[in-house]
Amino acid sequence: MSPIAYTASIIAAAVVLFVWNKLPVVFVAMLTALALWASGVLTLGQALGGFGDPAVIFIASLFVVSAGLEITGVTAWAGQLLIRGAGEESRTRLLFLTMALVSLLTALISVNGAVAALLPVVVVIAVRLRRNSSQLLMPLVFSAHAGSMLALTGTPVNVLVSEAGIDAGVGGFGFFEFALAGVPLLAGTMAIIILFGKRLLPERNGATMPADFSRHAKTLVEQYGLSSGIYQMRVRASSPLVGLSSSGVDLSAHPGLQLVAIQEGETAGPLRRPLIAEGDHLLVLGDAESAAAFAAEMHLAFRNDKAAGQGEETLFNRSSGLAEVVIPPRSGLIGETVFPGMVTESGDLIILAVQRAGAGIEPSGATKDAGGIVLQAGDTMLLQGTWKALDVHLNDPDVLVVNSPELVRRQAVPMGPGARQAVIILLAMVLLLATGIVPPAVAGLLAAGAIILSGIMSVEQAYRAVGWTTVILVGAMMPLSTAMVETGAAKLMAEHLVNFVGDAGPVALLAGLFVLTAVMGQLISNTATALIVIPIGVAAATAMGISPRPVLMSTAVAAAAAFLTPIATPTNLMVMGPGGYAFNDYWKLGLPLLIWFFVVAVFIVPLIWRF
Repeated sequence: MSPIAYTASIIAAAVVLFVWNKLPVVFVAMLTALALWASGVLTLGQALGGFGDPAVIFIASLFVVSAGLEITGVTAWAGQLLIRGAGEESRTRLLFLTMALVSLLTALISVNGAVAALLPVVVVIAVRLRRNSSQLLMPLVFSAHAGSMLALTGTPVNVLVSEAGIDAGVGGFGFFEFALAGVPLLAGTMAIIILFGKRLLPERNGATMPADFSRHAKTLVEQYGLSSGIYQMRVRASSPLVGLSSSGVDLSAHPGLQLVAIQEGETAGPLRRPLIAEGDHLLVLGDAESAAAFAAEMHLAFRNDKAAGQGEETLFNRSSGLAEVVIPPRSGLIGETVFPGMVTESGDLIILAVQRAGAGIEPSGATKDAGGIVLQAGDTMLLQGTWKALDVHLNDPDVLVVNSPELVRRQAVPMGPGARQAVIILLAMVLLLATGIVPPAVAGLLAAGAIILSGIMSVEQAYRAVGWTTVILVGAMMPLSTAMVETGAAKLMAEHLVNFVGDAGPVALLAGLFVLTAVMGQLISNTATALIVIPIGVAAATAMGISPRPVLMSTAVAAAAAFLTPIATPTNLMVMGPGGYAFNDYWKLGLPLLIWFFVVAVFIVPLIWRF
């Protein structure tokens, strides 16, 4: 067999395996790369060279930046703005704000990151406003596809077509240059969904709904009896407590109060210094009158200058949070004695309360010094500490965490610790990409490195944040484009396509490439589709003597039009359960959107990027 025949056979086999959908996509992609080497079409260096491509590095770095925004609560803040702005009555305003927000996020942090961040927010909105989730989630995803065409960072395909333009010698696309096609795409998408979405979408809710942690803190403090009567008091410079040890705090004159913990003012963690200093905080539990008297006597200031006593606000905020843990069978903590207010062995967490069989347990003595609670399997403890301490110390086989503090913080703490740094890093990356001072891969690596160095994420969290399926898929499929160019397969297919459209001209070429890309993109990854179609389009443009730039942009638009099936993109599949969608629900709204994308790709793109 000739190299072209081998390449064609490998492409056909890859498409069949992608459509079959029984093997993991990364496995199929790796088989494709290895088959190109085994057949002698490419050398081993060429077959594995995609993993070192700058586009792959850039895509991986975007996952880290996206996770940094989510971890710091920037996306949670955006979601809360959406809830406040949407109101309860206007369907049009709710849809418009939802689609505008997800498209803006998508342009900056990719489709997968934006939809994953806003999916639970939109589901909560549907529940609170008593609307069917099916009426909101598909518009969320489809407008994210349109929003991916607003900037270079919207989707890996944008990066690929920009790199292809550079390789073809016509230059890449600017950071916001994609918006010239993206704005009409998004405007048309919004209009179609608002005008026809209600009739084209089903009226149902999903059987599987994401957990809502927006009221998590309130639930915990109520369950453990801390919803009222807990106060955080700041030590003033004039307080007689300054210079005392933690054991020197005497509440005997205030029998209605109990000292829960002493927190360092700088870190909000348990006091590690031997002596209390100005700015430290006391957590006390009791009635408001006793708390006010104690604060006046000891020159203490209530947090936020008001004695609200609301447990969820005092214990759960930007600095610190709560976690519920269960003592599992065979835990090393079984038989250990604890008491409310006790600091854990690490010195970073405070035990606020202990429950057994859903009921609170009192220590065996009148005070913590007179006795404690002997832990048994099945007991639950409520722990409080800084968010970083909760993340670090709850990875312990002796306890089972009921809800991940990291997941809770992402949803329930808007603009949390590090949010300002994350936004600055994002804006700096966008500025570097928009000005072209450095290559995109360098801008992405600098931003990801800044996220880690600023303490927003650890190296291990950054590893977990990367969507390795996408990274490996792109890296393993890139050699296929190389093979199509090296063997002449792309040139041969382009010649056939040019002959097929005949004298119809370059517009017919765009139409043919759009149909090819869109059809394949409904069945296999649009990234994999783009990697196959891009070299064909560039070769066809060269054969016709026209600029590859409109061809590449049209291909990017066609790749974004993945509307007709749930398997077209991970985000389409992501909303299938929460939205209660069936397989054939997608094409009803997707088909009019696909037609609009065709109009933009074939007729509007050539008006902006001339042949």
